[in-house]
Amino acid sequence: MTKPLTFGLRALPALAILCSANPAFAGAFLIQEQSAKETGRALSGAAVAADGPASIYFNPASMTKLDGVQVEAASQFLFLTASQEDQGSTRGVPGLPVSVPTGGSNGGNPFPQPLLVPSGAISAQLSDNVWAGLAVNAPFGLIAQYDDDFFGRYDTLRADVFTLNVQPSLAVKIGDNVSVGAGIDVQYIDVELTNAVPNLSPTAPDGFARVKGDDISIGWNAGIMVDFAPVRIGAHYRSQVKQNLEGTFELSGLLGPLAGNNATVDATAPLTLPDIATLSIQLGTDTPWRVFGTWRYYDWSDFKEIAIYPEGGVPPQISEQNYEDSWSMSLGGEYDVSDKLTLRAGTAFDESPITDAYRSARVPDADRVWASVGLTYDMSDRFSANLGYSHVFVNDAPLDRTDAFFEGTPAEIATTIRSDSSGNADILAVSLGARF
Repeated sequence: MTKPLTFGLRALPALAILCSANPAFAGAFLIQEQSAKETGRALSGAAVAADGPASIYFNPASMTKLDGVQVEAASQFLFLTASQEDQGSTRGVPGLPVSVPTGGSNGGNPFPQPLLVPSGAISAQLSDNVWAGLAVNAPFGLIAQYDDDFFGRYDTLRADVFTLNVQPSLAVKIGDNVSVGAGIDVQYIDVELTNAVPNLSPTAPDGFARVKGDDISIGWNAGIMVDFAPVRIGAHYRSQVKQNLEGTFELSGLLGPLAGNNATVDATAPLTLPDIATLSIQLGTDTPWRVFGTWRYYDWSDFKEIAIYPEGGVPPQISEQNYEDSWSMSLGGEYDVSDKLTLRAGTAFDESPITDAYRSARVPDADRVWASVGLTYDMSDRFSANLGYSHVFVNDAPLDRTDAFFEGTPAEIATTIRSDSSGNADILAVSLGARF
């Protein structure tokens, strides 16, 4: 039976309500751009920089450094480019011991310009020792649309994945030097993935496969911050979120002996999003200068495959992913030029969890390096504006992936995408903060 979807659900940057980023520029399909200040220091202050409500997402314990009621609204504008260069992509022909060129265009830049990633947060001091907060983010996502005649069309045509994470949190100050915090992650996910399906003859028009589904699941996160002036240390853990998407699986456009496979049926697809551990250190707490360093560990290795389970007698659709655990490191600093103006900068290295053997055009991810700058300007005692800019240098990476359609039948067709993938990203982040 058919194996139409190489369900490369591993890059989830779409948008809808909270928009997205590109897997190739955010660590598989993780969207790390959730704060204008963190964008400006290349994410180096993640679990320790308690300088606004946006920090709740990175470590809820940070709220204990925020007086009164504070609100922050942010938008990240991602200008992403990616290109695929055909290196001999082929498809098989049933009954013949040869493969023929897939043919087609390079698919164009699959990303609309710009992609928007909004986020928001609020914190409130309830007493001398207790804080409550709420952060709303899109932590995973993907939106990519290749031209219909893309030479990698049997691998992917469209990927549209959206997540919305609502994180209510509490934080408690334990003595003068230690703070702890925790939150619940209520996470919604919505997915649409499509690709072409080969008919028996290379001269026939392609068939078409689509999977759509959504789900709501629960996770949690917790963090701690310890002050040893002039040093602050922060640690944060975000749990796995196990989604079980429910929706439809559609196969259409198959001709001749394959026409009996055309169907639209209900389907489910389990998906485990990784847990993430973060350790950060800050040097300089009551000084006009601050230096930050952060190390992150991403437990991607549980993501072994994408499995779609259609109903109606259609066999499971399995696509191996075999992600590996990955890590990132970042270093940054900032300086208070005056009571109103703070300048910051940083750099980061982010390792991809995707190996060469399983890379897909749906998520053409590779290792990347960040170069970032930013500033904060206090317009008054109550209001401030933040600006961050990052250029992300993404390594070129090969695609050499083979998938089988109608596997185990006389009509079995193997398709291989061979491509050189390249790209980069520019990120412009802005936010407004208010204190009451």
